[in-house]
Amino acid sequence: QVQLVESGGGSVQAGGSLRLSCVVSGYTYNRDSMGWFRQVSGKEREGVAQIYTRTSTTHYADSVKGRFTISQDIVKNIVYLQMNSLKPEDTAMYYCAAAPLGAAFRWSGDLLPPSKYNYWGQGTQVTVSS
Repeated sequence: QVQLVESGGGSVQAGGSLRLSCVVSGYTYNRDSMGWFRQVSGKEREGVAQIYTRTSTTHYADSVKGRFTISQDIVKNIVYLQMNSLKPEDTAMYYCAAAPLGAAFRWSGDLLPPSKYNYWGQGTQVTVSS
């Protein structure tokens, strides 16, 4: 059974840092990539960062480039999102998600859209105050 469990969210002041973790169980070698998304109530879920499992190639949303870093520990099956220089507009519920093999087939863009992911975590709240 596949499970994704996020942790590491919290409340910080602008300029601060947080590191989110996503522990994955039951889904390692047959997945294409892992992604971090965020969502504010009433708005669409937004892709933040993505890492391909086999190559560790990463992609980021323009709004977080240079501030966020996605990484993975294949042995422990954990994906991280290091968030630095946080801004109030980063406030959201953050979700990790897993995409199956072939999800990026013929995909020419950067971040895979939410529809390409088939497993999701429950989310962890990040609140940044000014």
